[in-house]
Amino acid sequence: MTEERIDSVMQKDIVRLGPDMPIRDAVAALVKARSQIAPVLDDTGSIVGVLTQKDCFRSALNAGYYRQWRGSAKDYMTTDVETLDAETDFVTAAEAFINKPFRAYPVVRNGELVGVLTRTDLLATFLTLG
Repeated sequence: MTEERIDSVMQKDIVRLGPDMPIRDAVAALVKARSQIAPVLDDTGSIVGVLTQKDCFRSALNAGYYRQWRGSAKDYMTTDVETLDAETDFVTAAEAFINKPFRAYPVVRNGELVGVLTRTDLLATFLTLG
């Protein structure tokens, strides 16, 4: 592989959620896409949070107990969002996965969301490289 930046291996077709999306719809979108995270964007397209599979379990357990889904994506999303720049090299991205508990990162270029990089994406890349 000649290009060793994460924008060459990140997922570009990703789930994007709004903060006011009902949590049941947000969970359904995440599950349907088989995605580990979904960036939550405000009206200007800025990332205001991410909804992770782990975040979804709080609402799912509540729904299981009360038989009712309550709240919206903003009520359950993680707001302390760390991103990777699209031009980040593979080694730096791997170090980020080693040093943080995240399973996926939103990827930005000039502050704009352009994709998501998962652990699996990067591990597959290292396997391909040899």
